[in-house]
This record gives sequence, C-alpha cells and structure tokens, in this order.
Amino acid sequence: MPHAELTAAQLAELAKFDTPTICNALEIVAPERRAIGFNTQPLQCIYPDLPPIVGYAKTATMRSVEPPVDPKKTQVQRLAYFEYIAAGPKPAIVVHQDIDAGQVGFGCFWGEVMSHVHQGLGCVGLITDGSIRDVPMNAKGFQMLARGVVPSHAWVHAVDFGGTVRVMGM
Repeated sequence: MPHAELTAAQLAELAKFDTPTICNALEIVAPERRAIGFNTQPLQCIYPDLPPIVGYAKTATMRSVEPPVDPKKTQVQRLAYFEYIAAGPKPAIVVHQDIDAGQVGFGCFWGEVMSHVHQGLGCVGLITDGSIRDVPMNAKGFQMLARGVVPSHAWVHAVDFGGTVRVMGM
C-alpha cells in the first residue's frame, strides 16, 4: 500500500533537521530501527554548504566496468529510467547502487549532464556508493553524497530501477 504524500510544509519542517537528529528520533519512536536504515560506511558530501535535503527515494542499480551487453536495449532502458524518475511524488532523491563487484565507484553515472537532467525531473539530490565527477559544473543546489570523485564515466549504464538497493550499508 503506498504511503500518503507529505505536504510541502511537512517536507520543509523535516529539512530543518540533520541526519543524526532524524536517526535519534527514529530510535525513540521505532526502536527496531536502531540498527537499520542508515549508512554504516562513509559517504562524501560533495556540497557540504548546501542545506539538508528531503525527498522520496528513487532507486536504481548501475555498472561501469564493462560495456552493456546490448547497447540498443540499454538506450530503451535509459528512457524507461527517466520516465520512472519523472513519475511520482516530488521532491525526489536518487539512490543509486553500483553493482560492479570488486570495483564499485570505477566510473560515474553522475556529473554535469545527469545532475541537470535529474534536477529538471524534480530531484533535489543523490546518494550513491558509486562515484561522481564534474564537481564545479553540476547543477546548482543539487546535493550529492557519494563514495568519491573520479574523472571518467567509463562504460556506465543503468541496470535496473525501482527496486531495493543497498548503498554504503543502508
């Protein structure tokens, strides 16, 4: 059953709090969450001067080490992915899992183009165990929490979207 959407005022109220404060509150109201639902490995906040972001999760998995098996299918998949990102409640936060075993963060899905496209589709930020690039040219106000920064996108492509992901232990 889908959850009710929050009002703009409720989202603004939540954005006043940092993540540790939200974790503290969840531990009180839902003690069973004390050991789940947060990252247990460090994420780099690419734009620490931006305020906290709040939004609805849009999930996806991606790879970058090897080229896609079927490039035409990958293009169709990318269009379906953008339709998924554009649909549903806003604001959205993209949560991307890099599924390249042994080489997570090898290439970037995220940089100047993707940050601008996703911001245009109603996203306010990203959380990924992958990497990002183009730090000075990314969309203004688009928050990024990532494993780190690397220069190339390599063979990056989305594999799946809309399902369960695991990013930095969460």
